[in-house]
Amino acid sequence: MIPNHELSPSDLLQLDRDHVWHPYTDFTNPGLITPVSHAQAVELHLADGRVLIDGMSSWWAAVHGYNHPTLNQAVIDQLGKMAHVMFAGITHEPAVKLAATLAQISPPGLNKVFFSDSGSVAVEIALKMAIQYWHSQGQAQRTMFLTLKRGYHGDTFGAMAVCDPHSGMHHLFHHALSHHLFAEAPSCGFDEPFQETHIAKFAQLIQQHRQKIAAVILEPIVQGAGGMRFYSPDYLRRVRELCDKNGILLIVDEIATGFGRTGKLFACEHAGISPDIMCMGKALTAGYITLAATLCNDKVSNGIASGDNPAFMHGPTYMGNALACAVANASIELLLNSDWETRVASIGKQMRDELAPCKEFSYVKEVRTLGAIGVVELNRPIVSSQLVPLFVELGVWVRPFGNIIYLMPPFIITPDQLSKLTSAVLKVVATLAE
Repeated sequence: MIPNHELSPSDLLQLDRDHVWHPYTDFTNPGLITPVSHAQAVELHLADGRVLIDGMSSWWAAVHGYNHPTLNQAVIDQLGKMAHVMFAGITHEPAVKLAATLAQISPPGLNKVFFSDSGSVAVEIALKMAIQYWHSQGQAQRTMFLTLKRGYHGDTFGAMAVCDPHSGMHHLFHHALSHHLFAEAPSCGFDEPFQETHIAKFAQLIQQHRQKIAAVILEPIVQGAGGMRFYSPDYLRRVRELCDKNGILLIVDEIATGFGRTGKLFACEHAGISPDIMCMGKALTAGYITLAATLCNDKVSNGIASGDNPAFMHGPTYMGNALACAVANASIELLLNSDWETRVASIGKQMRDELAPCKEFSYVKEVRTLGAIGVVELNRPIVSSQLVPLFVELGVWVRPFGNIIYLMPPFIITPDQLSKLTSAVLKVVATLAE
């Protein structure tokens, strides 16, 4: 029997090695597994007493940090009423309030909200919405999607099919996935002048296949897990124009970028565009409880409803979870009532200044920042499992991937805490010369 008292760090690690399969790891050799006993603000307190400054916001979600009293209270208050109730034929105040708020703060026109329980599922729902929309319009042949290389949209099969099929993490499954259209990743950086040649091949693909394409799907402005690449808002603006010209829906994946991470509440705002369908997740509940949402405009919802099969055929068991919706409402209110734009800008400026010395190393390709995202891109791959222990020894939690070392700290981080993160990145980058 597993003891019901608190496990010692060594017992916890042994049981973990025996039974727990962590994400993106070899079960037989998972690398460093770090037991966390509790978390507070931007600090992860380890079972052995050490404390780490969190530079990842728990995969970009915990924008308010950890153990926030306002968010804790929202969960406690809702728990006293109900934790969950099925969402078919039943509704409740936290979900209704959240849907109304999301419709109010999202880009214009996005006024229908479909809840789910993860970002990957939010993408699956978006893809199904697009296909069912065209089926309802008598164009059932429109089942393909046009997307960008270097993109990432999730780990489920539909989402994997619109991730980069070769350089992405899902290449092993390429033979089992639906095949879609991939344009080259945008080559124009965020602050670089945009030219029509940058989107010429994308425009060619959309023109050639417009009768088969259900929608374009992309990450707006920031390609996240595909390399933390920032591209020109003018590129996104032209994508919207090309979709309109060719009668194609536009899906944007704001799962990583939503709720202030890029310096705008949603990354679409950099380009001043509104999509037909938008996915959000991660920071929606500030990392407390898994929740996602897929929003669409009247064109999509009315288009589906006008078909022979007017019901949208999807229904997650935990859809509209009351606890998750309650904490999401509290998180959004907390964010919007704070000076988050100034804080995000300050974090970005400090990272830009303090990561700049990394440029002096010959093997560093580029240092870039956008909003509260700081990136050091190397010109050669790195082994994350070798670098993570170095960061832990320096008192920070940073998890690189590919050839990217990056920071996405909680918005509440102090300048001193952020300096500890940036100095650790500089020290680890320097060790790569050895």
